[in-house]
Amino acid sequence: MKRPIPYLLLFCIIYMRPVPSVAQQGERPNVILVITDDQGYGDLGITGNPHVKTPTLDAFAKESVRLTNFYVSPVCAPTRASLMTGRYSLRTGIRDTYNGGAIMASTEVTIAEMLKQADYRTGIFGKWHLGDNYPSRPQDQGFDESVIHLAGGMGQVGDFTTYFKGDRSYFDPVLWHNGKQEAYIGYCSDIFADQAIRFIEKNRSNPFFCYLSFNAPHTPLQVPQKYYDRYKDIDPSSGFKDDDRPFTEMTEKDKEDARKVYAMVSNIDDNLGRLFQKLKELKLEKNTIVIFMTDNGPQQVRYVAGMKGRKGSVYRGGVRVPFYLRYPKKIKGNRDIETTAAHIDVLPTLAEICDLEVPRDRKLDGRSLVPLFQGKKEWQERLLFFYWTRKYPVRYINMALQQGPYKLVAQTNFDASLKDFEMYHVLNDPYEQKNLAMENTAMVQRLKNEMDKTYHELINSENLLNPPPIIVGTQNENPIFLNRNDASGERGIWNQEEVFGKWKVVLTEGLYNIRFKFVKPIKKGGKMFLETGSLINSMENDTDGTDSLEMTGVSLPDMECDLIPFYAIDGKRIFPFWVEMERIQ
Repeated sequence: MKRPIPYLLLFCIIYMRPVPSVAQQGERPNVILVITDDQGYGDLGITGNPHVKTPTLDAFAKESVRLTNFYVSPVCAPTRASLMTGRYSLRTGIRDTYNGGAIMASTEVTIAEMLKQADYRTGIFGKWHLGDNYPSRPQDQGFDESVIHLAGGMGQVGDFTTYFKGDRSYFDPVLWHNGKQEAYIGYCSDIFADQAIRFIEKNRSNPFFCYLSFNAPHTPLQVPQKYYDRYKDIDPSSGFKDDDRPFTEMTEKDKEDARKVYAMVSNIDDNLGRLFQKLKELKLEKNTIVIFMTDNGPQQVRYVAGMKGRKGSVYRGGVRVPFYLRYPKKIKGNRDIETTAAHIDVLPTLAEICDLEVPRDRKLDGRSLVPLFQGKKEWQERLLFFYWTRKYPVRYINMALQQGPYKLVAQTNFDASLKDFEMYHVLNDPYEQKNLAMENTAMVQRLKNEMDKTYHELINSENLLNPPPIIVGTQNENPIFLNRNDASGERGIWNQEEVFGKWKVVLTEGLYNIRFKFVKPIKKGGKMFLETGSLINSMENDTDGTDSLEMTGVSLPDMECDLIPFYAIDGKRIFPFWVEMERIQ
């Protein structure tokens, strides 16, 4: 039976190459990487928003190197995979935000694994979204300490400990502390910041990597009342008189959503103020790299500095985000760098600054930004590829390729001609309003050729063709909970009762107790089925109105298979909300 290679062993067998360093030996800096969820480019005071109040982040930006043309993926899990690995997300196995497509291959090398090789202590607090089971959890991918929610967000179906809390899912949550459920008191962003500060205090005498990954301001838009009260009376569409940038008209719902988002962002700003103050108190500020960025554009309609598109779109409003880096000891701050950069550049940049090694046995799509920080000009304008469709990339749908100032956008059919594409000069036309495709067909053809080449290379990635399985029944995770975020099958598995779903697993031989939890209570008289390859177990149910069933003492062999559970009754096949499997011997 195939097993993933543990990350420490992986590093021992990978041939690595050294890179030049900004840090001197013995003086490696601490690293704090802060990312927020669905906070767009315009959701900061410093980017021209007259409504949101972010004094901490505005001040931080003025002390930092500001990458003013920094890009990410259109949605969250792909951005996080690229951020952690320096590679396009499709290479890592990440192809969706749910539908079983948000599980990263365990053979990927993360920033945390890289830093651990230099004896960094590593911690993640907040959102992971790259796999909720062994061997793809944070603790399997290089993190010593983890306090996270599951799936793509709190209150979502995959995060089953908060889903049923409804409009209180962001308050007093049950989270996952180093793989175990643990109850916390308070608001989620406050909790994650508290845990990050505690981690920093505990590890202040050694180099540390703190990944503070807020799930806010992602939906559901829940926030403490005192923060909402700051914005309850504003009109988020006002304040732009005589501004000729193209703005999308806001509905009343858009305005109310913006008030809540701005409240959530102000809460994050206050929490970062506490964290930055702790760095000063501990005298760690000078030798700590702090990065702030966001994962994609805004989900709802609101101010995004006039750019076209929002979350899920390959236009700039969906993929251009703020990126600020402060490292007082070695890198001059308070300046803008306009050169195009991206999430894939963060890992190689940290490797060079921290005097670490990067793997040579795989293709890194990113490059170190250190030469830019040092004022060097020798920087080739490389290609950046963007896409977003569910399940797998759909050729020429919501796809883009940028090189230098030219950006090709595809929103057309598979057999489209050149006239069906869009092309923009993003320096002269930052709002992507003037389509130049028919004025420069030679450039369109060249960029289309590069798009085709990149597309075919990425869809043939090993981890995409052979998706990583969930390993069941080992001491690394027992019991194990299989949630709907990581279930594949029909497109769009969410909270439906009748839907076909399955999990790709590797089973360990043994006896199991297996519990099936349902969205709603089920009627008696049906039969519970568990399909594991050619081995099928079933059990009749004579209990009416129960929302869970349990099979005990189920014998399962070593095998790799699709695990398919369903409750059959009255011609229906009801898919469980989650499945708990405990190997008892």
